[in-house]
Amino acid sequence: MTIRLSHAAVTCLAGAGLAIFGATRVWSVEVTPRPGLSDLRAPTTGADAQPWLIALALIALAGAGAMVATRGVVRRGLGVLIMLVGAGVALAAIAGRASLDAGAAGAGGTLWPVACVAGGALVALAGLGAARHGQTWPVMGARYERRPVPWSPDGLAAGSGPSPAAGPEAAAGVEATAGTEATAGTEGKAGTPGPAEAPRTAGPADPPGPADPPGPAGDRAGDVPVDTRAVWDALDRGEDPTAR
Repeated sequence: MTIRLSHAAVTCLAGAGLAIFGATRVWSVEVTPRPGLSDLRAPTTGADAQPWLIALALIALAGAGAMVATRGVVRRGLGVLIMLVGAGVALAAIAGRASLDAGAAGAGGTLWPVACVAGGALVALAGLGAARHGQTWPVMGARYERRPVPWSPDGLAAGSGPSPAAGPEAAAGVEATAGTEATAGTEGKAGTPGPAEAPRTAGPADPPGPADPPGPAGDRAGDVPVDTRAVWDALDRGEDPTAR
Protein backbone atom coordinates (compact mmCIF):
# COMPACT_ATOMS: atom_id res chain seq x y z
CA MET A 1 0.00 0.00 0.00
CA THR A 2 1.36 3.40 -0.99
CA ILE A 3 1.33 6.08 1.70
CA ARG A 4 0.42 9.57 0.53
CA LEU A 5 2.35 12.71 1.40
CA SER A 6 -0.55 14.23 3.30
CA HIS A 7 -1.02 11.07 5.38
CA ALA A 8 2.67 10.89 6.25
CA ALA A 9 2.85 14.57 7.23
CA VAL A 10 -0.24 14.36 9.44
CA THR A 11 0.99 11.14 11.03
CA CYS A 12 4.36 12.71 11.82
CA LEU A 13 2.72 15.80 13.32
CA ALA A 14 0.34 13.69 15.43
CA GLY A 15 3.13 11.45 16.69
CA ALA A 16 5.39 14.38 17.61
CA GLY A 17 2.54 16.18 19.39
CA LEU A 18 1.55 13.07 21.32
CA ALA A 19 5.15 12.48 22.39
CA ILE A 20 5.56 16.08 23.60
CA PHE A 21 2.29 15.96 25.53
CA GLY A 22 3.10 12.61 27.18
CA ALA A 23 6.64 13.70 28.08
CA THR A 24 5.39 16.76 29.97
CA ARG A 25 2.97 14.73 32.17
CA VAL A 26 3.84 13.31 35.59
CA TRP A 27 5.28 9.80 35.37
CA SER A 28 6.24 9.30 38.95
CA VAL A 29 5.37 10.78 42.34
CA GLU A 30 7.68 10.05 45.24
CA VAL A 31 6.03 10.51 48.62
CA THR A 32 8.15 11.18 51.71
CA PRO A 33 6.21 10.92 54.98
CA ARG A 34 6.94 13.52 57.67
CA PRO A 35 5.69 12.96 61.21
CA GLY A 36 3.40 15.75 62.32
CA LEU A 37 3.46 17.32 58.88
CA SER A 38 1.90 16.61 55.52
CA ASP A 39 3.68 14.17 53.28
CA LEU A 40 6.28 15.59 50.93
CA ARG A 41 5.43 14.81 47.30
CA ALA A 42 8.08 15.01 44.56
CA PRO A 43 6.54 14.61 41.06
CA THR A 44 8.74 13.68 38.11
CA THR A 45 7.76 14.15 34.46
CA GLY A 46 9.04 12.24 31.49
CA ALA A 47 11.10 15.26 30.41
CA ASP A 48 12.75 15.27 33.88
CA ALA A 49 13.68 11.61 33.53
CA GLN A 50 14.81 11.87 29.88
CA PRO A 51 15.67 15.49 28.92
CA TRP A 52 16.45 14.62 25.30
CA LEU A 53 12.95 13.16 24.83
CA ILE A 54 11.52 16.66 24.15
CA ALA A 55 14.39 17.47 21.78
CA LEU A 56 13.70 14.38 19.66
CA ALA A 57 9.97 15.17 19.54
CA LEU A 58 10.70 18.72 18.35
CA ILE A 59 12.96 17.37 15.60
CA ALA A 60 10.12 15.12 14.47
CA LEU A 61 7.77 18.11 14.48
CA ALA A 62 10.09 20.09 12.20
CA GLY A 63 10.60 17.03 10.00
CA ALA A 64 6.91 17.01 9.10
CA GLY A 65 7.23 20.42 7.47
CA ALA A 66 10.54 19.55 5.79
CA MET A 67 8.92 16.45 4.34
CA VAL A 68 6.56 18.65 2.31
CA ALA A 69 9.27 21.06 1.10
CA THR A 70 11.81 18.47 -0.12
CA ARG A 71 11.78 16.12 -3.09
CA GLY A 72 13.45 13.07 -4.56
CA VAL A 73 16.54 11.65 -2.87
CA VAL A 74 16.60 14.41 -0.24
CA ARG A 75 13.08 13.50 0.84
CA ARG A 76 13.99 9.83 1.10
CA GLY A 77 17.03 10.66 3.22
CA LEU A 78 14.86 12.85 5.42
CA GLY A 79 12.44 9.91 5.80
CA VAL A 80 15.25 7.74 7.13
CA LEU A 81 16.21 10.46 9.62
CA ILE A 82 12.61 10.86 10.80
CA MET A 83 12.31 7.10 11.20
CA LEU A 84 15.40 7.05 13.44
CA VAL A 85 14.06 9.98 15.47
CA GLY A 86 10.75 8.18 16.03
CA ALA A 87 12.59 5.07 17.20
CA GLY A 88 14.66 7.23 19.54
CA VAL A 89 11.52 8.74 21.07
CA ALA A 90 10.07 5.31 21.74
CA LEU A 91 13.31 3.99 23.25
CA ALA A 92 13.70 7.08 25.43
CA ALA A 93 10.18 6.66 26.79
CA ILE A 94 10.80 3.00 27.59
CA ALA A 95 14.12 3.78 29.30
CA GLY A 96 12.59 6.62 31.30
CA ARG A 97 9.71 4.50 32.53
CA ALA A 98 12.06 1.70 33.52
CA SER A 99 14.20 4.05 35.61
CA LEU A 100 11.28 5.45 37.59
CA ASP A 101 9.00 4.10 40.27
CA ALA A 102 5.45 5.21 39.59
CA GLY A 103 4.84 5.57 43.31
CA ALA A 104 1.72 7.64 43.90
CA ALA A 105 1.36 8.63 40.24
CA GLY A 106 -1.34 6.01 39.74
CA ALA A 107 -2.41 5.16 36.21
CA GLY A 108 -0.54 8.15 34.83
CA GLY A 109 2.74 6.43 35.65
CA THR A 110 1.94 3.90 32.90
CA LEU A 111 -0.38 5.83 30.58
CA TRP A 112 1.93 8.73 29.72
CA PRO A 113 5.01 6.62 28.94
CA VAL A 114 2.84 4.47 26.67
CA ALA A 115 1.60 7.63 24.94
CA CYS A 116 5.21 8.64 24.28
CA VAL A 117 6.00 5.22 22.84
CA ALA A 118 2.92 5.43 20.60
CA GLY A 119 3.94 8.90 19.42
CA GLY A 120 7.43 7.66 18.57
CA ALA A 121 5.93 4.73 16.65
CA LEU A 122 3.77 7.11 14.58
CA VAL A 123 6.79 9.27 13.78
CA ALA A 124 8.80 6.23 12.73
CA LEU A 125 5.92 5.04 10.52
CA ALA A 126 5.77 8.40 8.75
CA GLY A 127 9.53 8.34 8.21
CA LEU A 128 9.33 4.83 6.78
CA GLY A 129 6.67 5.94 4.30
CA ALA A 130 8.83 8.90 3.19
CA ALA A 131 11.88 6.65 2.79
CA ARG A 132 10.01 4.16 0.62
CA HIS A 133 7.66 6.32 -1.45
CA GLY A 134 9.07 9.84 -1.13
CA GLN A 135 10.27 10.00 -4.74
CA THR A 136 6.73 9.40 -6.05
CA TRP A 137 5.06 12.08 -3.94
CA PRO A 138 4.13 15.43 -5.49
CA VAL A 139 6.41 18.40 -4.98
CA MET A 140 5.74 22.06 -4.39
CA GLY A 141 4.39 23.93 -7.41
CA ALA A 142 6.57 26.01 -9.70
CA ARG A 143 4.96 29.19 -8.38
CA TYR A 144 7.04 28.79 -5.21
CA GLU A 145 10.28 28.70 -7.20
CA ARG A 146 12.08 31.81 -8.39
CA ARG A 147 13.03 31.65 -12.06
CA PRO A 148 14.69 34.34 -14.22
CA VAL A 149 12.40 35.96 -16.76
CA PRO A 150 14.02 36.30 -20.24
CA TRP A 151 14.06 39.82 -21.62
CA SER A 152 12.32 40.35 -24.93
CA PRO A 153 11.79 43.74 -26.64
CA ASP A 154 8.64 42.40 -28.31
CA GLY A 155 7.12 41.48 -24.93
CA LEU A 156 7.13 44.97 -23.55
CA ALA A 157 3.64 46.03 -22.57
CA ALA A 158 2.10 49.21 -23.91
CA GLY A 159 3.05 52.14 -21.76
CA SER A 160 6.09 50.43 -20.23
CA GLY A 161 8.60 52.39 -22.34
CA PRO A 162 10.26 55.70 -21.45
CA SER A 163 8.09 58.68 -20.68
CA PRO A 164 7.57 61.37 -23.32
CA ALA A 165 10.43 63.82 -23.71
CA ALA A 166 10.31 66.97 -21.65
CA GLY A 167 12.08 70.31 -21.92
CA PRO A 168 13.69 71.25 -25.23
CA GLU A 169 12.46 68.08 -26.97
CA ALA A 170 8.86 68.79 -25.92
CA ALA A 171 9.25 72.41 -27.08
CA ALA A 172 10.56 71.23 -30.45
CA GLY A 173 7.52 68.94 -30.77
CA VAL A 174 5.18 71.81 -29.94
CA GLU A 175 6.93 74.00 -32.54
CA ALA A 176 6.55 71.37 -35.22
CA THR A 177 2.87 70.90 -34.39
CA ALA A 178 2.18 74.62 -34.29
CA GLY A 179 4.03 75.14 -37.57
CA THR A 180 1.99 72.43 -39.27
CA GLU A 181 -1.28 73.90 -38.00
CA ALA A 182 -0.25 77.41 -39.08
CA THR A 183 0.63 76.20 -42.59
CA ALA A 184 -2.66 74.34 -42.90
CA GLY A 185 -4.63 77.39 -41.70
CA THR A 186 -2.85 79.72 -44.12
CA GLU A 187 -3.40 77.43 -47.07
CA GLY A 188 -7.11 77.11 -46.20
CA LYS A 189 -7.54 80.88 -46.06
CA ALA A 190 -5.64 81.46 -49.30
CA GLY A 191 -7.95 79.08 -51.18
CA THR A 192 -11.24 80.42 -49.73
CA PRO A 193 -12.05 84.06 -50.55
CA GLY A 194 -13.92 85.99 -47.93
CA PRO A 195 -15.10 89.52 -47.23
CA ALA A 196 -12.40 92.02 -46.44
CA GLU A 197 -12.30 93.45 -42.95
CA ALA A 198 -11.62 97.00 -42.09
CA PRO A 199 -8.37 97.53 -40.27
CA ARG A 200 -8.67 98.05 -36.56
CA THR A 201 -7.88 101.54 -35.37
CA ALA A 202 -7.54 102.64 -31.82
CA GLY A 203 -10.11 105.18 -30.82
CA PRO A 204 -10.87 107.18 -27.74
CA ALA A 205 -13.32 104.53 -26.55
CA ASP A 206 -10.68 101.81 -26.65
CA PRO A 207 -8.95 101.61 -23.29
CA PRO A 208 -5.20 101.24 -23.46
CA GLY A 209 -4.03 97.76 -22.65
CA PRO A 210 -1.25 95.30 -23.27
CA ALA A 211 -0.70 93.95 -26.73
CA ASP A 212 -2.46 90.75 -27.72
CA PRO A 213 -0.45 87.67 -26.82
CA PRO A 214 0.89 85.65 -29.71
CA GLY A 215 -1.22 82.75 -30.81
CA PRO A 216 -1.46 80.28 -33.66
CA ALA A 217 -2.16 81.71 -37.06
CA GLY A 218 -5.77 81.70 -38.14
CA ASP A 219 -7.26 82.66 -34.73
CA ARG A 220 -8.49 86.00 -36.15
CA ALA A 221 -9.35 86.60 -39.77
CA GLY A 222 -6.94 88.97 -41.50
CA ASP A 223 -4.08 88.57 -38.98
CA VAL A 224 -0.59 88.05 -40.29
CA PRO A 225 0.69 84.49 -39.57
CA VAL A 226 3.02 84.40 -36.57
CA ASP A 227 6.45 82.87 -36.85
CA THR A 228 6.17 80.42 -33.96
CA ARG A 229 9.83 79.42 -34.13
CA ALA A 230 10.92 83.03 -33.61
CA VAL A 231 8.48 83.31 -30.69
CA TRP A 232 9.86 80.22 -28.99
CA ASP A 233 13.46 81.41 -29.58
CA ALA A 234 12.58 84.71 -27.94
CA LEU A 235 11.03 82.94 -24.97
CA ASP A 236 14.15 80.75 -24.59
CA ARG A 237 16.31 83.93 -24.51
CA GLY A 238 14.01 85.45 -21.85
CA GLU A 239 12.65 88.17 -24.16
CA ASP A 240 9.05 89.28 -24.51
CA PRO A 241 7.86 88.44 -28.05
CA THR A 242 4.89 90.80 -27.71
CA ALA A 243 7.17 93.85 -27.31
CA ARG A 244 8.10 93.80 -30.97
